Amino acid sequence: MSSSYGKNIKLTIFGQSHSKGIGMTLEGIPAGKKIDFEKLDRFMERRAPGRNAFSTTRKEADKPEFLSGVVGDITCGTPIAAVIMNTNTRSQDYDILKDIPRPGHADYTGFIRYGENRDYTGGGHFSGRLTAPMCIAGGIVLQLLEEKGI
Repeated sequence: MSSSYGKNIKLTIFGQSHSKGIGMTLEGIPAGKKIDFEKLDRFMERRAPGRNAFSTTRKEADKPEFLSGVVGDITCGTPIAAVIMNTNTRSQDYDILKDIPRPGHADYTGFIRYGENRDYTGGGHFSGRLTAPMCIAGGIVLQLLEEKGI
């Protein structure tokens, strides 16, 4: 299963719901582009967990830490890498579900693909938690599109 998407702008996501962190690399963003981090934070808040009655009760800050590709608030042309640390995990809650796939989740698919070696805690790499790194990338690319009037 690939965790990379795109051609001209390539997004790769990594991590699992209950690993130390989740994150992304974003390639193809030109050097010299300003990232408005306050705007990115507001964009990220739209998908943050625990904010409404229909989302997970898990509360996470979802504050990305940029590791590379940005100097200050300006892109430098190299891959942008960002990570969000997972701080509110209760992996032991999933021990009882190790061999019982949950309806509406990718537990069975993960078992078929990865067998006994899958990370079943919190849905692992198939968790909705992995939408957070996608939103980091989306928030950045959206700013570039706005700059072009799109």
